Amino acid sequence: MTDTTAIEVQPRDVIGKANRRLKSAGQIPAVLYGTGREATALAVDRHDFEYMMQHHGTGATIVKMKIAGESDQIDAIIKDVQVSPVKGHVIHIDFMTIRMDEVLQAAAPMNFVGDSPGVKEGGVLLHDLREFSIEALPKDLPESIDVDISQLELGGSMSVADVTAPAGVTILDDPETTICSVTLPTIEEEVVAEGEELIEEPELIGEDDDKDAE
Repeated sequence: MTDTTAIEVQPRDVIGKANRRLKSAGQIPAVLYGTGREATALAVDRHDFEYMMQHHGTGATIVKMKIAGESDQIDAIIKDVQVSPVKGHVIHIDFMTIRMDEVLQAAAPMNFVGDSPGVKEGGVLLHDLREFSIEALPKDLPESIDVDISQLELGGSMSVADVTAPAGVTILDDPETTICSVTLPTIEEEVVAEGEELIEEPELIGEDDDKDAE
């Protein structure tokens, strides 16, 4: 279920373009917000955060955060991670404070398990949904929710109602929403009339210019 990890961060004074200085110092700009707390600008050590992502990921992870200069440890979750589309590294992190006794709403990715008989027969598995909207106490937040496709036949489909949520988790999506289906692959064929050949006629460059010259 929910992982727990600890991280130490620094309060951040620089904002905007000045954040470029954090990159050279091996830090990532971040912000912490939540009920009962004003938004706080932070600087997170890049090595520490990348290590945390590698071993815990960003989903269903409770972060025990220690802010330099503050005495109390803060329970938080990673709400958003912005990644550079060019270089692929993390450029900003959003943390949100939580209370361990309050239900949270979150997204849980689907983990498709089992072998579909329909796929074995040559069908294609189509995904209509890849994550569930859920609510649960922080300690019950799952890293993913299993979707068993071992009974999914060719031409069949699965809906949210076909999935059993883990203990302590409520799936908020409409029960009738389709998750996935198995269909025959679509083959596009170009039909050519009998006795005809498809001949691509080259463009006659300069033909209009010659007519104008006449």
